[in-house]
Formats: sequence, structure tokens, C-alpha cells
Amino acid sequence: MPLTPLDIHNKEFSKGFRGYDEDEVNEFLDQLIKDYEMLIREKKNLEDKVASLNERLSHFSSIEETLNKSIVVAQEAAEEVKGNAQKEAKLIIREAEKNADRIVNEALSKARKIALEIEELKKQSKVFRTRFKMLIEAQLDLIDSDDWEKLMEFEVDTTEFELEEEEANQT
Repeated sequence: MPLTPLDIHNKEFSKGFRGYDEDEVNEFLDQLIKDYEMLIREKKNLEDKVASLNERLSHFSSIEETLNKSIVVAQEAAEEVKGNAQKEAKLIIREAEKNADRIVNEALSKARKIALEIEELKKQSKVFRTRFKMLIEAQLDLIDSDDWEKLMEFEVDTTEFELEEEEANQT
């Protein structure tokens, strides 16, 4: 059974004499929880999309089945009136087969298009994930940069302010 974000959150590690840094482990687990929750949401969205596409595919399959039944009915009717209306029955069958082929081809084309859309969504989700990861890493690099230390070391020269204050007090 896969881990849930709650399982990760509630995981406690045993502590030894010189064990892992607790803050580092907690920070890693927090990041893991966030990433895992995002993946679960993404998986749910993709599952919903697949369910929707399967519904549409089912609808097209139903249409195909209906058309196949219509062809069978047309063939049975053609056999019943075979004698004098043999030529007319052949024309009806040909027309029904053309329509069935066209509808089947359209359904297959739509199914292929849906499959391509799914692949494109997968690619887009990978690109998004990579870009998001790069953004987070860039932000972490920014936080870890030496600029913060330099900012704390910056001192203001107050001698100018003290001279102005003395002049103001003398007047």
C-alpha cells in the first residue's frame, strides 16, 4: 500500500548517539509531504481526465455497436426481400457499410486524438514539474547566498548625522 502524506508526516525515526539532524530530517519530510500531496492531486486530476475520456470512448463504442446492429438489421431485411429487390438491398447495404466505416474511422480518429492529448498533457505536466522544481531550487539558492550575510555586516557611517545634530544644537 503506498504511503500517504499523513504517513510521512507521522513517521518518527529512532535516535542514536550521533543520529541524523532532527531539523534536517523534519525539513526533508515537510518537503516530501508537499511534493507527495502535489503528485496525489496531479494523479487525481489525470485520473479524472482519463475517466472523462473513457466515458467519451464508451459513448463512441455504443454508437459503433448501434451501427453494427443497424447493419445486421439491414442485411436481414435485404435477405427477406431478396427476390425482386436484390439490387436495391445491395445499394442499401453498401450505403450502410460506407456510413459504418466512416463513423468507425471517425471514432478511431477521435480516440487517437484523445490519446495524443493525453500524451501532450503528460509532457506538459513533466515540463511544469521540472520548471517548478527549478524555481524552488533557485529560490533556495537565493536564500542560501552570501548576500544575506553581507547585508547583516553592512554598517552605516553615522558621523555625518552626528555633525548635523551638533550644528543643529549649537544654533
